[in-house]
Formats: sequence, structure tokens, C-alpha cells
Amino acid sequence: MAGTASSASSTISQQPSAYSGRSVFHQAPTFTLETFSSRDFIVKDFVENLSDTAVPPNRRSGPANQANAFDPKPFIRTFEHARNRMAELSGDLEQRENELSAAVRRAEAQHISTLQTAHRKLEQITQSFGGLETKLQGEDSRSVSTVVKIGQRLEELDRQRTKAQDTKFLIQCWLEVSQRGELFLLEDIRRQGGGDGKVRCAKIARQLIKISQSLDPESWQQANGVSRQANGISEPHDQSKPRQRRHNTRELIEKFSETLEKDLLKSFDEFYRRENFDGMHECAKVLHDFNGGSSVIGSFVNQHQFFIDRSQLITEEVGGDAETWERLADPDNEPPGVEPSLQSLIDEVRIVVQEESIIIKRAFPYAEQVMVKFLQRIFQQSIQQRLEMVLEKANTISSLAFLRSLQAARSALSTLIDDLKMHGLTEHPEPISPQITLVLDQQFDDLFVPYFAGSSYIEREKRNLEELYASLLFKYTIFHSRRRKAPTTFMKSLAKSGSEMLASARDAYVERLDSSDLAPAQKAMLLRVAGLKDAENAKAQTEIEVSDEDGVLSTATAKRMLKWLAEAIGRGLELNGGNDTARDVSALHQILIINLGEIYLETSLDAASDLAASQENVTKNEPDLSYVPTLKPAITIMHLLSTFIHTVLLPLVAPNISVRKSMARSTDQTMESLESKVNGILQHSIDVILNWTSKILSSQKKTDFRPRDDPSSPNYLELLQTPTCQSVYTFLSRLQPLFLTALAPGANVTSFFLEVALGFRSLLFQHFQKFQVNAAGGIVVTKDLTKYIELLKSWELGEAFEGSVEALTEIGHLFVVGPEALRERVRGKAAGGGWDRADLRAFVMRREDVGSIGVQSIMSSL
Repeated sequence: MAGTASSASSTISQQPSAYSGRSVFHQAPTFTLETFSSRDFIVKDFVENLSDTAVPPNRRSGPANQANAFDPKPFIRTFEHARNRMAELSGDLEQRENELSAAVRRAEAQHISTLQTAHRKLEQITQSFGGLETKLQGEDSRSVSTVVKIGQRLEELDRQRTKAQDTKFLIQCWLEVSQRGELFLLEDIRRQGGGDGKVRCAKIARQLIKISQSLDPESWQQANGVSRQANGISEPHDQSKPRQRRHNTRELIEKFSETLEKDLLKSFDEFYRRENFDGMHECAKVLHDFNGGSSVIGSFVNQHQFFIDRSQLITEEVGGDAETWERLADPDNEPPGVEPSLQSLIDEVRIVVQEESIIIKRAFPYAEQVMVKFLQRIFQQSIQQRLEMVLEKANTISSLAFLRSLQAARSALSTLIDDLKMHGLTEHPEPISPQITLVLDQQFDDLFVPYFAGSSYIEREKRNLEELYASLLFKYTIFHSRRRKAPTTFMKSLAKSGSEMLASARDAYVERLDSSDLAPAQKAMLLRVAGLKDAENAKAQTEIEVSDEDGVLSTATAKRMLKWLAEAIGRGLELNGGNDTARDVSALHQILIINLGEIYLETSLDAASDLAASQENVTKNEPDLSYVPTLKPAITIMHLLSTFIHTVLLPLVAPNISVRKSMARSTDQTMESLESKVNGILQHSIDVILNWTSKILSSQKKTDFRPRDDPSSPNYLELLQTPTCQSVYTFLSRLQPLFLTALAPGANVTSFFLEVALGFRSLLFQHFQKFQVNAAGGIVVTKDLTKYIELLKSWELGEAFEGSVEALTEIGHLFVVGPEALRERVRGKAAGGGWDRADLRAFVMRREDVGSIGVQSIMSSL
């Protein structure tokens, strides 16, 4: 409480008294309005201070006081006094509030009165102006018209006066130059400086030239040999008497004009160095009036620091590390982008043009004309020269390096053009002007005209792809050319065309490697793609070592070929801009069909077909089916080729209906030829399988199905199958994984195995009709047939082969059952079981008990 009392001591205090130390009653606290208006006022502290002052100090402490009872009277008196004092303060506050409210009302009344007075004055002024306007338009209209006419007349007189003074001065200048051979008047104006004076000098000089052409034609005829000049005097050739000496006005005026022009150009250059754009603007304006501004534009452009610096760098050779150029020439690597020196130039041009456009806009009143000249100089000199050097360097590396460099350069320059258009140049920040847009587009097109003239571009693309494909397939063609032999039959002679195609492709590749115009870097790259060490190995084809892997189809190789072609297509679309797209795509499509379709796929399929055909009549060893795995990559590549053509190439030529039809027809013919070869290989495979199966079945012994009780003969009843059956099962069971891998699960592989199964069923029918079967042999037949049926069911031939399986099962029953049961079976099969009576008769005749009465009666019913 002591702290609270001390904080309120400044607001509540006791009145002083001489006897305060001995007084029984304490003095009441006093406070004012400032006590309650203070920001530090707190009601709780205020009440606590009142409570503290209610108890005298002599009663607040001591042991005796602690025992006394609470006395409320001091508090009552204190709070009653505080309440009375607060009531007084409330009355004072209300009085002050009333006084302030009255003052506010008086101020508002005075403000309203002031506004009303001002409004009345404004209306009076408005009425005064309206009356004055009416008076001017009505009563004084004649006076106003007269004043206007006087002003116009004075302006006309001033123009006439100025024209007369200019005419007088022009005559004085002409007399001065024609009579005294001097131009002091113009020299004085020129030396005085200032743009207006120089403009006036330029105009007068042009007028003097016209006057000279009219009044002094002799000075203008000297160039044609009509008169001769000596010591400044013109004399005709055909006059014997000397004429009065006259000065050559043309020479004098032109010398003055040259001096004036040099002076202006010098001033323009000084202003440019000091970045005084107003001075540059003034000089440029004078020179434009003087000679169209050609001299100042030429001076500004030719002496620009950019061209000075670049003229020293233009002789530098194109750099770049060998690794970058090697990546550029490698068809399997992504191109590294724009050549560094060309990219640096493009970046610098972008900055310089954007910065100079601001200067040109401020320095020239005809900024667009200057900007056009500046851009033409940049593109025709700096960029074109560097572009030619880069492409020449790339051409020494390889054809692909040239094409990639051309594409990268065109893309970078196209981006530069777009950036300049977006900036606006002299119109910045507004859109660029149509004239400058036209100039930029024209300059961009002119840079690449030499590279796209006629069919030069597409010929480069074709040559590049042909070289790459020939390199990639070189060892492949060597392998298959060695495989082929001279034709011995008519059908083989028909296949000779494929061999001739391989030979021609190989010879063209070797001839290309031996060509002198082939760059060493490109030759090295082609040899690397071909997998050769040097060109001499390529020439000596008999010494080239090739493995079986070199003659096998590879999906990765086909993808590389498609990737290279896709890059060429994309590059052509970007570079050629849609011009002759159909023609170019058709040409590249033909290259793809020849190399991937004919040389690569057909060659491999022909090899597989030859090997399959050669295995049809093998008798000693099991047929070689090593050609079967080649069908999988062949079919995959065929699918890739067809998909690529229909997805990528044909949509590009859709607008050109004739080209699209031609490409579609060529593609269909190629795919039909390839599919026909695949079908031929599969048919050869079916014949090989059935022929070898027939050969194995022919090794069946006659006693296999007529076992005897002779101890020396093998007990076939204890065996699961006969050795012949086991051999057939072993051979045919290897077919499913082999052909499933080659053909992939689907309708094709199902149809293939169905053909094999049907042929095998026919073989089994014929096979079991050849052997005599006794009762015990019937069990052996049943065991063999069960194994054959197990094999056929594993091929998952579906419901179409269920009848054949049941027929094979029934063959065993025909040999096992007795005559009575046989009669019922034969009757059921012959009546509606789907069996031919001749087949039933043939099987029944092979029973050993065919001579019995029961079997004979069955035979007679058949």
C-alpha cells in the first residue's frame, strides 16, 4: 500500500495545517479535473489513495491499534467529501461543455454565412462572364473578325518579308560566288554555329546549285568535254577570242557544301562521344535536310565501335575443343548446341542493338531509317561472315556436323529476331514498327538462302543418312554377301537381285570412303559406326572379320536408324519452314524403305528362308532351327517400321494427296513382301517339323505293337511309351518355347501350332494304319497316343482341335476293345461320330484278330 499511496500523492493531497500533527481529524483530500483527465489515472489506485488518507498516521501502527475494532467513520467522511468534490467537478465540467457547445454553434453559423456570401459572389461572377461572352459573340463579332483578319494579314506580310529577305540574301550569295568567287556570307553564318544557321546554309547551298545549273551551265558541261577550264576560267573550244573571266560556281558551291558536311559530321561525332543527344539530333536533322542524311547514317554505322571491334575478330578461326566437334559429328550423341563464337556474337548483337536503339531514337529524327541501315550492316557483315566460317568448319568435320550446326545457328538467330521484335527497338516499349519487322525477317531469310536453294538441303540430308546407314550395315552386308552363293536353280536366280543390292550398297560405301572430298573426321566417324579400324580394311573386304552376331537382326540397330531419320525429319521441318515438306519426307521415306526394309529386314528373312528350305529334306541329323529366333526381332522391327511410317511420316504429307498415296502404296508393298517372307519361313518350318516327325515315325519297328512273350524281346508293356514315341515327343516338345519366343503369344502362334497339330494328326493316322496290332500291342498304342495327346494339349490349341484329340483317343480304343464292344463303337462312329468309314476300316484291318468271325462281320458292315 505504501507504493500505491506514493504514486497517487501527486493527484490527491491534504490541505496544510499548523496543527496537523496533533489534530484528531485529518484533512480531506483535494483533487481537480486534471486528476481524472490524466492518462495515468486508474480508478483502483484512486480509491486506494482515498482509503489511505482516511486513517490518520498515528492510528495506523502499533500493537494497541491492532487490537482496536475497525472504525468506519474516517472512511465515511473521506468518501462523502470525495463524492461532494466530484459533484462540484461534475457541475464545472457540465458548465464548460455548455460553453464549448455554444462556441461551436456560433462558429458553424458564421461558416454557413461565409459560404452563402461566397456562393452569391460566384454567381455574380458567372453572370458577368456570361454577359461578356454574349457581348463578344453578339455586339462585338465584327470587331473580333476584323482582329483575326488583321492577324492573318500580318502573318502573311511577315512571311513575304522573310521570303523577300531570303531571296535578297540568296541573290547576294549568287552574285558573290559568280562575280568574286567567294562565299563569305555563307561562311559567316556557318561559323556562327547553331543548328538553325547550319540548316539555313544547307538550304541556300542547294538553291545555289540549282541557280548554277540554270545560269552557269558551262561549269556543269565540263564533265562532258564541251568546254575546258583553266585557272578557274571556262572557255569554249570553238572560240578564238577570250571571254570575260567567270568563276566556276559549281566547284565553289560544292566545296562549300563539302566543308559544311564535314563540319556537321565532325560536330555529330563530338556530340556522340560526349553523349550529347540533343546536339546529335540537331546535326542529324541538318544533314538530312542537306543530303537526305546518307552521310551521317554511314558515318554512324561505319564508325560504330561494335564493327571496329568485330573487324579484328572476324579473321579469327572458329575454335572449339575436339570433343565438342566429335559430339557434333556423332549421330548417337545429342548435338552440343550453337558454336561458342557464334553464340557470343549473337548475345552481343542482342545487347548492342537494344542499347543502340535507344541512342538512335534520341539522336536521329529519322530513327527508323538509321535502325534499318544498322541492322543490315550487322547481319550482312558480322553475322553472315561468322556464320559462313562456322558452317565451313562444320563441313570439314562431317555432313551431320554441318546440318546440326546449320540447325543450331538458325534456331539461335530465330530467337534473336524474336527477342528484337519483342523489345520494340526504336519503338520501345511499344511494338516494333512494320518496316523494321520486314527488314529483320528479310535479313534472317537472306542468311540461309544459299543453303536451301533448290534441293541442296535435302540432298545433304539424304547423303548423310545413306552414309550412316551404309556404315551401320556394312558388316551385316559383308556377312550375308558371303553367305550367298551362285544361283543353281530358277528360284535362286530370282533371289539374286537381293544379293546384287547388297553388293551395290557395299561397293558404294567403300567408294565413298575412298572419295577425296570426304573429310578425315567424317571418315573416322563412319569407320567407327561400321566397326572398322581404318579404310584399308574396308577396301580389302575379304580380310574383314565378321561374326555370326554381325549377321543377326538387332532391334537396337533398327531403333538407331529410325532415330537418325527422325532427327533428319525434325531438322527438315525446322529449317525448311514447311516448303516442299511432302517432297523431302517422301525422299527420306524411300531411303528408310530401302535400307531398313529391303537391305536389313529382307536380307535376314531371305537367309532364314533359305536355311529353313534347306532343312526340309534332312535325313541324317535333326533339322537346324537356329533361324527361328530371328523371327522375333524381324517382326518387332516390322512393327516399328510400320508404326513409324504411319505415325510420323504419313501425317506430315497429308496435305499432298498424291505423295501420301505413293508413300502409303510403297509402304504397303514393302510390308506385304516382308509378311509374305515371314509366312514363307513359317510354312517352311511346318514342313521341316512334319518331315522330321515323319522320319522319326518311320523308324517305328513292326514288332513294337505285336509284343510276344519271348523273354529275349523287350517287354513293352512295362514301358510308358515306345522309343519312337519318346523321340517324337522330345522333338516336338522343344517347339513350343522356341516358337513362342519367336512369335509371341497370340493368334499367329496359335495358328502355327494348329497347322503343325493338324499335320501331326494326319501323320499319326497314317502311321497307325501301317502296323499290325495284337491285343497287347493295343495297350502300347494307347500309351503312345496318350503321350501324343498330352503333347498336343500342352499347345493350348482351343476348341478347334478338340475333335482331333478325341479321334486320336478313339484309335487306341479300336485296338484294345473286344469284338462286341468294337461293334458298338464302330456303329456309333460310322453313324454320327464324324469318322470316315474308310479310316475305320483301315484301323480295324490292322487288328491281329481281323480274321475272326466277329471282326469280319464288323468289316462287312463297313
